[in-house]
Amino acid sequence: MCGRLNVIDCPEVIDLCGQLGINLQDQAMPLRTSRFIRATNKISIVVEQNGQRRLQDAIWWLLLEQAEHGYKPSQYTSFNTRYDKLNVKGSAGYAAFRTQRCIIPAAGFGETEVVNGKNQYTDFIGKSGLALGGLYRTWLNKETGELTYSCSVITLPPHPKLIPYHSKASPLMLSPNVFDSWLTIDRCIDKFENFLVPNLPVDLNAIRIDKPSIFDEISEPVFIKSD
Repeated sequence: MCGRLNVIDCPEVIDLCGQLGINLQDQAMPLRTSRFIRATNKISIVVEQNGQRRLQDAIWWLLLEQAEHGYKPSQYTSFNTRYDKLNVKGSAGYAAFRTQRCIIPAAGFGETEVVNGKNQYTDFIGKSGLALGGLYRTWLNKETGELTYSCSVITLPPHPKLIPYHSKASPLMLSPNVFDSWLTIDRCIDKFENFLVPNLPVDLNAIRIDKPSIFDEISEPVFIKSD
């Protein structure tokens, strides 16, 4: 998965947050919105702690390192966590997969494919919002006592319907019937085995664009039916 997200204040995302038990008007932290959010930016994640769900700001880069003031993304690429690394002891996502799972609400995501030596950009928009399965970690500033959150999106093998646009991987997209089990702290991960296969729980529109930063559509949307 390429490192960009589309999170806008639209009815689909608002409804998705409601399904996740998040009333946006009651949150201490607002939903971070932008049509073009890239890796290393701060994004909004949904976490469940002490039986309560809330929005939390997190740096979209799972591994952080100490900076002059607080923490910054490390030199190791970690905005995505591959599904086949989740059960590898010592990997960045091993412990988080068992105790610190999160959901990233989004309107869509973007992918990049190299075709004939040139980058080809495609944005995917969910018909009813997208709940991306992710991991988070916390980093304590010993001087101030403040916690910094970081996160990553779990990536799976490419979905057959998305291979024409991106042949390397696809993000984990969760359906509403698994929200509760995904967010609840439970070290028993056997039940997640069926989650970690390519799946499209919602309809998508695939839109070819000129550049992610400009968002100039260069093709008509292509409808991709959910599984």
